[in-house]
Amino acid sequence: MSKYHRLAWDDEAREKAREEINKNKPWLKSTGAKSKKGKEISKMNALKNDYVLHSLMKELEVLLKRQKEMNSSLQNNNF
Repeated sequence: MSKYHRLAWDDEAREKAREEINKNKPWLKSTGAKSKKGKEISKMNALKNDYVLHSLMKELEVLLKRQKEMNSSLQNNNF
């Protein structure tokens, strides 16, 4: 965990982080893919991440449905 990572930042920590970011200027180094192959790889990463998220959401739906069924069953059996 970084020295600046906290749940609630005080003014001093926020100012130090701001200074560090302004010193390093990460937005100037973030260029993304330039070549056609790099752009294709980047596009596939986005599609892959979307697929993984979709799969996890489907799994969550199934688990929530089972939980609801179990709760109903327990209520019907007076547990």
